Amino acid sequence: MNGADTLADTLLHNGIDVCFANPGTSEMHFVAALDRKPEMRCVLGLFEGVVTGAADGYARMAEKPAATLLHLGPGLANGLANLHNAKRANTPIVNVVGDHATYHLQHDAPLQTDIEGLARPMSHWVKTTASSETVAADAAEAISVACTAPGQIATLILPADAAWSPTNAAVVSASVPTRPMVSEDAVRTAAAALRSGRRALILLGGEALRAKPLEAAGRIAATTGARLLAQQANGRIERGAGRVSLDRVFYRVDAALDDLREVEVVILVGAKAPVGFFAYPGKPGAMLPEGCQVTVLSQLEEDGVDALDRLADALAIPASVAPRLGRRAELAPPTGGPLTTASIAAAVAALLPENAIVVDESISSGFDFFRFTHEAAPHDFLQLTGGAIGTGMPLAAGAAIACPDRKVVVLQADGSGMYTVQALWTHARENLDVVTIIYANRSYAILRDELRQVGAGEPGENARAMLDLDRPELDWVSLAKGMGVEAGRADDAAEFVRLLRAAVSRRGPFVIEARI
Repeated sequence: MNGADTLADTLLHNGIDVCFANPGTSEMHFVAALDRKPEMRCVLGLFEGVVTGAADGYARMAEKPAATLLHLGPGLANGLANLHNAKRANTPIVNVVGDHATYHLQHDAPLQTDIEGLARPMSHWVKTTASSETVAADAAEAISVACTAPGQIATLILPADAAWSPTNAAVVSASVPTRPMVSEDAVRTAAAALRSGRRALILLGGEALRAKPLEAAGRIAATTGARLLAQQANGRIERGAGRVSLDRVFYRVDAALDDLREVEVVILVGAKAPVGFFAYPGKPGAMLPEGCQVTVLSQLEEDGVDALDRLADALAIPASVAPRLGRRAELAPPTGGPLTTASIAAAVAALLPENAIVVDESISSGFDFFRFTHEAAPHDFLQLTGGAIGTGMPLAAGAAIACPDRKVVVLQADGSGMYTVQALWTHARENLDVVTIIYANRSYAILRDELRQVGAGEPGENARAMLDLDRPELDWVSLAKGMGVEAGRADDAAEFVRLLRAAVSRRGPFVIEARI
């Protein structure tokens, strides 16, 4: 028994039985320990951004952490962008990052770096374990931190000699803190704001966007006349037919300002007051109108589900008041015509399997997706949360491993897809039930729009060279097949529908290159 064994045993003892990995020399004793633990599912990612993104998608759906295994500081650095997204999604993750043996640090070897310094901006907790004797206790502490509401990222750094040195230390049970409840004063203040007669908005985030709490919010809205809205970026929304329909805060500043211009009071439930993704010349950074009252019903770390139930009680809403649920419509896919973002959304809405998981990194191509899918089959919606692109296909890998009985449909922009295209290999290797739709517009279309939004005008020759993805064009069918995933290409709506219908009717990974 060595330190690596006790780490693996402590993870398993506390319910962490999936490890997304891209290891190196310093982690070989942990790799060997995992080889002795058949209960642990080990999933290889060919790039660390796939590893961290998959851990994010897994935990969003499994509602418990996965572990990652990363190689020293550079390996962690390769995964930081998707750890940023996971942190913004309030996803619980336990990162295990190998380090040189403690006695080797004096030599300043080529891969040596400040791992703790790299980890801190994207972690809530960072610790370097001192020896094999402390590994189990440190691992349990990391798990406790990760499972602290609303979900946190814990990074445990494991020196090689702590991994390979013998120990008789026992596994340690992690203690998970109870989620705090909101105060009675917060409930009373929110109820008073909703009774005030002012135009009210209930802005929802976190666990409040699951089906049951949405029904409570829907009953409150039906009684008070308040509007329901989700914050712009969310880790997971349960939506579709039979669930409360709501939209998100618009991404574009002008659209958000116009949509929210008449709001007089906002009740925040696990959400933040809306702000612009970026600063734009001559435009405000906050999206709420001046003088709007902001009332916090629940902070992110508090129990927003219970808070909504208590708010409904405080408003004395009769049991007979029901929320307005999206009806199940007989949606028909397009039968022909050009392939556009609208026709893709209409086809997905019509053909989406029951209880599917939709992963959205479509960027600008998916701005209009919600309006087509309020009446689609019930589904979970996972999206890019922190703005660091390259998360869609890794998120899908993790979600598919967490929920192997559910179809995963990825809405993937082509430019951001190239950041972590290696995830397709993991889809193939693990035989994941994932359909990836590539919006192949052959450009960073969002940046063309941003160029105009900041007032910099239309792109010239040099700007186009940095925004267009042509010369040569990306061949997603060949890329997918090279990764072991079957693929097809659609240039019109009819062919897209044919491919999508076939892909969702069978199991296994498939890529559709949708040339829009």
